[in-house]
Amino acid sequence: MAGMSGMGIDAAGAFLLFLWAVGMWVAVGALHIANRRRRTWVYGATVSVIVLGVLGQLGHLQEHVAQTGYWVLHPEAPGWMTPWGTALSMGFQTVDPGRATLGMEMLHFVGNCIFLAGMAGIMVITTRARATKARRWAKMGVWMQGIHGLEHLSLMLSIWLGAKHAIGLSTWFGLLGAGPGATTYRVWWHFIANVIGTIIFAIALYHLWQERRIVQAGYEDSSVDDELAELTEQPQAVQLFRTTHVPKI
Repeated sequence: MAGMSGMGIDAAGAFLLFLWAVGMWVAVGALHIANRRRRTWVYGATVSVIVLGVLGQLGHLQEHVAQTGYWVLHPEAPGWMTPWGTALSMGFQTVDPGRATLGMEMLHFVGNCIFLAGMAGIMVITTRARATKARRWAKMGVWMQGIHGLEHLSLMLSIWLGAKHAIGLSTWFGLLGAGPGATTYRVWWHFIANVIGTIIFAIALYHLWQERRIVQAGYEDSSVDDELAELTEQPQAVQLFRTTHVPKI
């Protein structure tokens, strides 16, 4: 009975993490669409998405740091996860209990989706500040983390579809058999990828803070500009608008 209760808690935690990832990508998409027009509330909402991305990546990165630290102490041992990582993995495993490592692959895929959404948030918030360093670093991060996300998608789907070993760059496309060599390669591959991605994210955030006034200026209220944009769809009204709102020189 206690075991079933524990599994229920694990599954609930996994489901909440999944909702976190889905919610962030829904927000990124909605904010991208809303940002086609100048709306002051988009700035604050996008900052919230970025902050959630930072929190998610801190949790994600610590898991890889802990796994690598365990490898340093036990290089010949099988792969290891933190207790909370194991619990979330077991929660995701309830989706298909017959696939031995599916829960772990799903956990890392979801974690990378949260990280990528935070990076995409910087791209959204700098839409009107395209020349900023924050946007350039965020773009680099989106490309890198997007490729990393595809790696995890491949690892997850290959197991889900019945492959004996996960297929991806970090497993030599499934050619590495189980053992210390495969564990070492995969642990360090993902650790290095996450450290590099996190550094890029941190640099983008640093520049975003330094350039915050430039970025925020793009969201300052401009009701006249918005009204004119609406009137461009009504040619007869454009001239009247200009004669009543634009001062003559």
